[in-house]
Amino acid sequence: MTAHMTASSPCITGWNHSQFGKLDGIDPEALIGQVAKAAIEHAGLTPEDIGSIHIGTFNGGFLYQDFPSSLVFNTLPELRFKPAVRVENACATGSAAIHSGMQSILSGQAKHALVIGFEKMTELATPQVGEVLLKCCYAKEEAGIPGGFAGVFGKIAQAYFDRYGDQSDALAAIAAKNHKNGMSNPYAHMRKDFGFDFCRNVSEKNPFVAGPLKRTDCSLISDGAVALVLSAADVAKTMQRAVTFRAAVHVNDFLPLSRRDPTRFEAGTLAWQQALKQADLKLLDLSLVETHDCFTIAELLEYEAMGLAEPGQGARAILDGVTSKNGRLPVNPSGGLKSKGHPVGATGVSMHVMAAMQASHDAGDMQIPNARYAGVFNMGGAAVANYVSILERVH
Repeated sequence: MTAHMTASSPCITGWNHSQFGKLDGIDPEALIGQVAKAAIEHAGLTPEDIGSIHIGTFNGGFLYQDFPSSLVFNTLPELRFKPAVRVENACATGSAAIHSGMQSILSGQAKHALVIGFEKMTELATPQVGEVLLKCCYAKEEAGIPGGFAGVFGKIAQAYFDRYGDQSDALAAIAAKNHKNGMSNPYAHMRKDFGFDFCRNVSEKNPFVAGPLKRTDCSLISDGAVALVLSAADVAKTMQRAVTFRAAVHVNDFLPLSRRDPTRFEAGTLAWQQALKQADLKLLDLSLVETHDCFTIAELLEYEAMGLAEPGQGARAILDGVTSKNGRLPVNPSGGLKSKGHPVGATGVSMHVMAAMQASHDAGDMQIPNARYAGVFNMGGAAVANYVSILERVH
């Protein structure tokens, strides 16, 4: 393989993104079929052209129906008899499905792979959603944490505050930035610009949820589906659009928080270092980053993991405007998980589609001017499964 992946790596050649939100009355099976059909058409292909299918969903009890790999056949019977697999890696499930699709192409099994990420979370009440998501932690030690996964990140935030001081201003600024950016995203669950003051201050509508985290620090419980088509590099050259992976890296860490420093995303740092080396780029060569802000403290720690700030100094990146939409390195111009929503299995695919749209100059009101390289950081659990991609348009 060359210094970076571009020459041989699969390309994203088509995509489709559903609305994210509380999608009442929508059958997940129909939703999967809709985005799959539209993504294949966007790539200028037919279902018969698809060589393999990779479905990412966490489920974990959100839906009774499990074993989803063949569900898309019900809508697109032309896909019948194609190899199809379900992939899961907690909140990084979507990126895991993309990697599965890439391996299918790199191995020569398929010329075109269909990747679908989806989740239907709102069938359950909020407390039950929290219980399902806690399955993404180390159950032996962490299953009893109050507040579900918010409780896990509340503990991380408190540990960070104890070590480096109160970062509430920075967290509120991250929330306000992402909600403002989300105003430009037609797919976002919550398109509302709350402003810094609302995000910063505790109120009846913005109470503390876990530790120092308020409601505005937490991503939304959402439904949604996203699909993309991956194509082999040689055939992608002949297609109407192609966005290549200049880097695609996957790093996993210990599951128990007790075996790690909770204030540092060490595996995320390693993933970023490997990706930038693979891409033969420096961080500030990137035009933007879509990062995994499941909680605002996560985005703060990710600034440090990507190398934008030293440990304990992440607040500077947001408070100095570095990560704003017109800053030196815009982070989450889509609004991130905070505004867009976080349907667990769909999130990684969504992030890659948002980045591909930016690299293709096809992001509408979200567009970063002259975007060339788009970074993606998607993680499962508290920086347990870590994926970094760097995307670049081929044509």
